[in-house]
Amino acid sequence: MGSLEHLDLENGELLKKGKEENLAVGRTAQNISASLVRKKSDPMLVSKVRFQMVRVFLANIQEVILGTKLCLLFPAIPLAILAECYEFGRPWVFALSLMGLTPLAERVSFLTEQIAYYTGPTVGGLLNATCGNATELIIALFALYQGKIHVVKYSLFGSILSNLLLVLGSSLFCGGLANLKKEQRFDKKQSDVNMLLLLLGLLCLLLPLMFRYAVEPGSLAAGSILHLSRASSIMMLLAYFAYLFFQLKTHRQLFETNEEADDSDDGLISEEKAVIGFWSAFVWLAGMTVVIALLSEYIVDTIEATSDSWGISVSFISVILLPIVGNAAEHAGSIIFAFKNKLDITLGVALGSAAQISMFVVPLCVIVAWILGVHMDLDFSLLETGSLGFSIILTAFTLQDGTSHYMKGIVLCLCYAVIGACFFVHQIVLDQNVASGAFAA
Repeated sequence: MGSLEHLDLENGELLKKGKEENLAVGRTAQNISASLVRKKSDPMLVSKVRFQMVRVFLANIQEVILGTKLCLLFPAIPLAILAECYEFGRPWVFALSLMGLTPLAERVSFLTEQIAYYTGPTVGGLLNATCGNATELIIALFALYQGKIHVVKYSLFGSILSNLLLVLGSSLFCGGLANLKKEQRFDKKQSDVNMLLLLLGLLCLLLPLMFRYAVEPGSLAAGSILHLSRASSIMMLLAYFAYLFFQLKTHRQLFETNEEADDSDDGLISEEKAVIGFWSAFVWLAGMTVVIALLSEYIVDTIEATSDSWGISVSFISVILLPIVGNAAEHAGSIIFAFKNKLDITLGVALGSAAQISMFVVPLCVIVAWILGVHMDLDFSLLETGSLGFSIILTAFTLQDGTSHYMKGIVLCLCYAVIGACFFVHQIVLDQNVASGAFAA
């Protein structure tokens, strides 16, 4: 009696999920991409434990903590807490917190997928859609609460940029090299919808910027930009909810992957049924959200000290480092799927995450700031908005013909490198101007 079914007991009832019912939940590109870093557990290891509650608890530990290839990074979490409590140094706290966020972001995706098996396709899809970028959202909310609006804008802008250029570019490059003798093709329908959302988000960012240059500077202009940003944020959220209805109800077939999850050649882990109970998954999800919030607070508190210690600007850390760490598991998975010539999953990860941040996380931060009395608008300054606009246009042209090769990946990666270098040099120029102004004074 040591089968996996006994580990699914919760409150004395046997969990029975048919394959057809589970497939109805639908696995998005983000779920399948993150599943590449998961490990199959051996139910025999805990099946001989005598007490049921202890057996279920150990099985949950095995699935949640040890069920990922990133479990080696979990010790960074208590080390970050110790470094904060004993004041080892702010850069140490920042670095350890970043390391600890990497497995937590992947585990949140795993737990929302487990909950989706019980709640059905609509609620499960909604959970996956809203928790897909939970790390970036929590970091942005903590920075917003502390009034560090520049950190919020830089981190969200960097998340969109890294998904569009770094993740997609490196995936197309690696996939093109690995499939030189094959024509890499993908379905344009899903990418077209995501690009439309990104263009709408770009328009909402451009309007406050153009308004600022179109009117005379002054307090009235600042107030008008703030009101315009809040109204635009409400429209963006409505558009995102319409997108969710489009994705989860009317045109679900466009976003579901048709890859066989149990194909051993692809290295995917077949999740034919939930491996932990509903309430167990809910408690684990709540606990990990609290830990993510704690580490996010450490990151926001120590980012300036880390910037001074490392000699790197806050903008560069926020635009480059934070987005890469936040979705490292999904990003690695998208590159691996590009190697396997499955670009639909790769595009779903990169474009889907970018659209979610642009149309959900950014306007949500503006609304939350409105509630908190913080004056955050959608004016991301000329450099950020212009860079984002060119990135979206470049990505749209890259994907317009429905085919891919490694040269497209090279162009996107080089564009990301150029923009990163631009922000690095821009901060140096600003520091020199401040220093020269102080010397003159």
